[in-house]
Amino acid sequence: MVDRLVNSELNTRRIASVENCFGSSGVPLAVPGRVLVGEGVLTKMCRKRPKSRQFFLFNDILVYGNIVIGKKKYNKQHIMPLEEVSLESIADNQQYHNGWYIRTTTKSFVVYAATSTEKQEWMAHINKCVEDLLRKSGKKPVENHAAVWVPDAEASICMHCKKTQFTFVQRRHHCRNCGAVVCAACSSKKFLLPQQSTKAQRVCDGCYDRLRHTPATGAAGHANDTDASERSGSKLNDSSNDDDTDEETNSPPAETHDEPRFYGDNSVLSAHDDSTT
Repeated sequence: MVDRLVNSELNTRRIASVENCFGSSGVPLAVPGRVLVGEGVLTKMCRKRPKSRQFFLFNDILVYGNIVIGKKKYNKQHIMPLEEVSLESIADNQQYHNGWYIRTTTKSFVVYAATSTEKQEWMAHINKCVEDLLRKSGKKPVENHAAVWVPDAEASICMHCKKTQFTFVQRRHHCRNCGAVVCAACSSKKFLLPQQSTKAQRVCDGCYDRLRHTPATGAAGHANDTDASERSGSKLNDSSNDDDTDEETNSPPAETHDEPRFYGDNSVLSAHDDSTT
């Protein structure tokens, strides 16, 4: 589907346009063989509240960032290798519709599309790119992924001890292994989760106990754990703000919704010519 776009001038211009929109806040995206497959706005479920994010699907990576000026400027660029990506549909509820999980080894989250059709298009295109990439590389799908964090609003008390009430003073923390919202007392330890980081990460007491007794070859964690009491008085980093700094920035005012654009098939290419860039 996208092979004929690899060396096309149109694809080169599209990628250059994406790079220009990120400016100095992003990294170069033009590499041999890379194709921009699609782009559009999705609602990302962030730690505090849902926020609009601009997504770009390439044949080997998924890129997203904050919208500073719609279609003109983005920042806080995040790049997710498609070889690590796994998707899972989410059933609609009273508050949110057309959502699915995007999971990788280092970060996982929920996104929502504006319509069910857009959800189907996004998931189909991403899955196709992942399948093609794995087939060409001969690699197997990644099995262990980072946990999806429970949004702050869904936990008024610690999800581990079921007692501690969260307040301005008693802050929320997230377990990096299961994603639960827990209090400081219930997440006083760290454990090395190699797929997420080279440094030990904050985990809840329940996960810490399980990970310590799980063989390293079959666990998401690693046997080299770090207890807070063993680090010569050093303190755990506060987890309230160390996810993504973009989680704390405001989204721009809502604009008229534009449907996502996908460039990998004839119907889309015939409908969107050079004006897409």
